[in-house]
Parts: sequence; structure tokens; C-alpha cells
Amino acid sequence: MQTNFTADQLAIPALARSNEILRSCVHCGFCTATCPTYQVLGDELDSPRGRIYLIKEMLETGRAADARTVKHIDRCLSCLSCMTTCPSGVHYMHLVDHARAHIEATYKRPFTDRAMRFVLAKVLPYPMRFRVALLLAKIGRPFARLIPDARVQAMLDMVPKRVPPVSRNDDPQSFAPLGARKMRVALMTGCAQKALNTDINDATIRLLQRMGCEVVVPRGMGCCGALTHHMGREDEAHGFAAANIRAFMAEVESDGLDAIVINTSGCGTTVKDYGHMFRSGAEAEAARQVSALACDISELLVRIGLPQGEAKGLRVAYHAACSLQHGQQIKSAPKDLLKRVGFEVVEPADAHLCCGSAGTYNLLQPEISKELKARKVRTLEAKAPDVISAGNIGCMMQIGSGTGVPVVHTVELLDWATGGPKPRALTEV
Repeated sequence: MQTNFTADQLAIPALARSNEILRSCVHCGFCTATCPTYQVLGDELDSPRGRIYLIKEMLETGRAADARTVKHIDRCLSCLSCMTTCPSGVHYMHLVDHARAHIEATYKRPFTDRAMRFVLAKVLPYPMRFRVALLLAKIGRPFARLIPDARVQAMLDMVPKRVPPVSRNDDPQSFAPLGARKMRVALMTGCAQKALNTDINDATIRLLQRMGCEVVVPRGMGCCGALTHHMGREDEAHGFAAANIRAFMAEVESDGLDAIVINTSGCGTTVKDYGHMFRSGAEAEAARQVSALACDISELLVRIGLPQGEAKGLRVAYHAACSLQHGQQIKSAPKDLLKRVGFEVVEPADAHLCCGSAGTYNLLQPEISKELKARKVRTLEAKAPDVISAGNIGCMMQIGSGTGVPVVHTVELLDWATGGPKPRALTEV
């Protein structure tokens, strides 16, 4: 794609990077075949190719974002399926991130939009605030249908029936391995996940201890920054990221780390991109080291090697989170691990398509999200599974709100198969 940025524009690192990405696009349109929003809406401007044209025109002219551009960029899930499909290697993620930051800096949204985004940015990344919000929302849930704003209805609909008590395992500390220490790893405990489902981190710690890992929960660690990053709130996102870099590097410099383990794939995609986020400036080298150490829990378990298990007689439908299969290009590891420990694993049709969760997307774009959820649930239930497995808390909440089939994190099944307790979702069936 031909671009016409000026020399002064290209002296700005963000614009120079976007120029590289834009010039790699050959307008082939392969991305439209796998874009969930294009499949639902059928509008070229709601495809990656269409959005790329909108972003190019906005950035080249240097103008403020307009309502038309904002509408179509907001409708993007950032599922990154287009990046998996693209034969030219267009790094759409960095381009749409830049576009969102430009929108946040130059476009004044309607008051209700600003208020909604402000609340999400100030609540979701903070576990205790989020817990309080969930408890208050449970009170308001019976009155959801009386509220005219579909986004508020969506927020109340997503409130879980049970808000788990705080797990002290999420506090800064170290867990000794069971047996000889094979490696020392830091566990990113997440933010929303700590309020929604404490079983995931508990299962991760037990499993890693059993596999010979010393597990460290670093002091000073918090939200990875993804939630605010995808809303274009760069300063907040970079603040979260910088705090995590300092927390992880303190462990690297004390007793060393073999890996930074992440069991929420949306967080994993962001942490692995810290090197790009801080590619210039004082934190560049530390950010690069953190990104290099970051790995999904499934990646680490493949490296360690789980024991072969007997057949469990349980049919598991594996849902591939977009941030895992497209953002991190991890496709076979979770399925291979589940099969190795004895589960029968099946995959739904159109496994590459998003479930509609996408961070805060299901709260900000509820109608599109509901359609994608319904499609995903139909394809999963068509496999007649005993349980649905996923590697991302957002996907688990989204799918779980649309099906009666138990939904658990992949690591909960792996923990159970290797000596841990049966997942709570299965015991409550």
C-alpha cells in the first residue's frame, strides 16, 4: 500500500511504525474471510482491510478522528484473526493500537461513552474495586431490563452468581516446589481474574509445584495494562506495564527467573508486547527481558513435560482464545496437554472465530458480542462435550453465560488429572 507521510511525521516513532505496517498491506482481502465483525455485519469498513484504509487516511492527514472512523474502529474486537490469515504479515495489532490512542487523544465521545469507559478503566484493573462493583451489581441485576442502555444491561448480565472469597495465594509470596527444584518462575496473577475466579491461580500454583517449580508471586505486580491499552488510554496502560516490569525485574535480579507464567492469554499477548511498548527509553532493555521470559502456562508445561495419564472418560471441547491462537500463535499445546493426561479433546467448527468477549468488548458492543457468543456456543454444544475448556477468563465468562455445559480453565483440568482437586464447575453440576 502506498503511503504519503511527511518526513516530519516519520520522525515520530509511532507514525513510522504505522507507516511500515500500512506499506506491508497489499489489499488482498484475505483478512475479510476470517474477520468476525465482517461476517456479522457485512460492511467492508468493519473488516481489517476497511479499517486499515480508515486508519491510513486519519493518520496521514493528521486530522482528529471523526465519528465514522471511531464507530468502525470501536467495532474491532482486536481478535487478531486477520494477522493469522494475512499472507503479507501485516501487524494489524500495532496499527489498531495506534489508531485507538489517536482516537482517545483527538476525539470527544458522547458523555455516556466517556462515563462508561472511565468506570471500566477505574474498576476492572483493580481487583478489590471490581469485587465491590460485582457485589453491588448483583443487587441491581434483577432490574437490568428496566435500564435503557444495552451496555449497562450487558454489564449486569455478566455478573457471576458467585463472587469467590479472596485467595491468599494471590498475595506476594513464594511457593516451594514439591521435590527438587527444576526452575523458578513468577506467576502473573491478573486483575479481573482474581475477582471472578480464584481457582485458576490456585490450580496453576499446585500444578507447577508438583512439576518441580518454585512459584513466586512478585510484590508490586498488578494489571498487565491490556484493558486500558485497548481503550486507547496509553498513559494508564504504560503505567501498569512499567510497574510490572519493575516487579518482575526485581525477581530476576534477586534469585533469577526461568519464566514469567501467565494463565490469562489476553494478559500474555500484552506482556509479550512490552518490548515493543517500551522500545525506546530507559525501560527498553528491562521490557525486552520481561517479554522474552513471558510464556503461557501451556507453553511452560510443554517444556516441563506432564506425565502420561489414563483415559478419563471425559469429553472436553477446547475453545481456542483469540489472544492465544492469534495473538501468541499457540495452537496445539493446550490440546496436546489435555490429550496427554487422558482427556478426549474435540474442537468446534470455525474454531478461529472470536466468542465476542475480547476484554471489554462484550460490555461496549453488546449486540455484536451476543451474536458472536451465540455462534460460538452453538458450535461448542454441537460437539456434545462434558466440559468446555479455555485458557482465558474473559472467554470463560462469555461462553459460560450462554451455555449449561461447565466451563473451566485448561489448567484446572490438568491440575485435576495430575493429582489436584476436581474443578469446582464439575463438582457443582
